[in-house]
Amino acid sequence: MSPRIWFLWLAGFYSVWSLLVFGGDMWSAVVEHYGIAIAMALGSYVAGATPMGGGTVGFPILVLLFNEPATLGRDFSFAVQSIGMTSASLFILSHRKPVEWPMLRWALLGTLVGTPLGVLFLAPYVPGLWIKAVFAVVWASFGVLHLHRLREFVRYHGPAPASHRFDRKAGLAVGFFAGLTVASVTGVGIDMVIYCVLVLLCHADLKIAIPTSVVLMAATSLIGAGTKFATTGFQPGVYENWLAAAPVVALGAPLGAYVVDKIGRAVTLYCVSILCLGQFIWTVYAEANSLGSVGIGACVAGVLVFLIFFQWLYSKGRQLDRRGYEATPQPHTT
Repeated sequence: MSPRIWFLWLAGFYSVWSLLVFGGDMWSAVVEHYGIAIAMALGSYVAGATPMGGGTVGFPILVLLFNEPATLGRDFSFAVQSIGMTSASLFILSHRKPVEWPMLRWALLGTLVGTPLGVLFLAPYVPGLWIKAVFAVVWASFGVLHLHRLREFVRYHGPAPASHRFDRKAGLAVGFFAGLTVASVTGVGIDMVIYCVLVLLCHADLKIAIPTSVVLMAATSLIGAGTKFATTGFQPGVYENWLAAAPVVALGAPLGAYVVDKIGRAVTLYCVSILCLGQFIWTVYAEANSLGSVGIGACVAGVLVFLIFFQWLYSKGRQLDRRGYEATPQPHTT
């Protein structure tokens, strides 16, 4: 894919955006929602530089800071990532950055089925309080994982030789189940799941795992947004926030993908991990009365369950790495 494709995409997007804003007399709405545009300047960088969609910043800003409904935060995540993550993906592909296609193509098939099912038959029945809780739990576990193991992750040059036998099963499972549950409920998260599988199970280089997660989140966002648009529609307020944020993320997410290659990923991931823990504490504190002691205990237990799952993947990855090393002829020493 030529880099010109990305520039053509930007030209097309900004032309349509200008038509919607100025032709539809929506400039006042863009100005009114300037706060989310500022927030998504950071969110879009996170989206392109880490295995986390821009909704990872947009969701807590809208829901926790601006006190909007959790359902609006979820729908906004799908809508804004459809621009930002798509732009970052086109940048990644057009500049030929490495992507783990053997697993990704099966994950794309899985999310094509799982995400619409989740949007239509699961997400509408999840209360807003538990949407916040699921979001907080998923990203807190991600933060703990990276604060604990990031120094090891940045040394990986994978994937492990013995891991490719799981590409089909792991990709389908990630795409279907993460799309059905985490992504359909919160608008984000499937990128984190495939990233964890690649890094923990396959010992993949972060320069491979993160671009792969960006492409999967872009596809999932398009599928989720398309499903919402064609069926139930978006929550009120999503369109206005999208108009304000979309022109920022269209450039911000690719900029994150570019800059992080120059400055390294460790510092960015450490900072984002701390933010993930911060939003968990913020959510539990803000919703303490609604959650009650049982709900707070369930959130903590949820983080522990994710960490146990991560540890299981990590253990399996170590076994695969050893098997792959033993199966590879080693140089003869005397």
